[in-house]
Amino acid sequence: MSNSVLLDKSKALALEVIRLCNEVKTNRRESVLTNQLVRSGTSIGANIREAFYAHGRADFIARLHIALKECAESEYWLELLLEGGYTENRIVLEHCVEVKKILIASINTAKTNNQS
Repeated sequence: MSNSVLLDKSKALALEVIRLCNEVKTNRRESVLTNQLVRSGTSIGANIREAFYAHGRADFIARLHIALKECAESEYWLELLLEGGYTENRIVLEHCVEVKKILIASINTAKTNNQS
């Protein structure tokens, strides 16, 4: 399905989140933060995929906004895991921020194209 950098990167992020959370659950016995992160981190790509099957431009933009919110939430949980000493893996956070930037750019482009 993937002809989209955003789809590829969001799926890769979801897999990284799953791996990180499994590692933290196993090694640090933490499940509250990781359960939240798995939900939001995997929801990003799911909402992006839904956007590609949206009913019009407004629905497409709305789905990307939901993905952006989930991405911001994931960024928060990752920061807590890092600052709380549960992990030192900053790469997942960097990838989350990268996906967030692409989402913002995609939303802005879709809004601009919608006005044309």
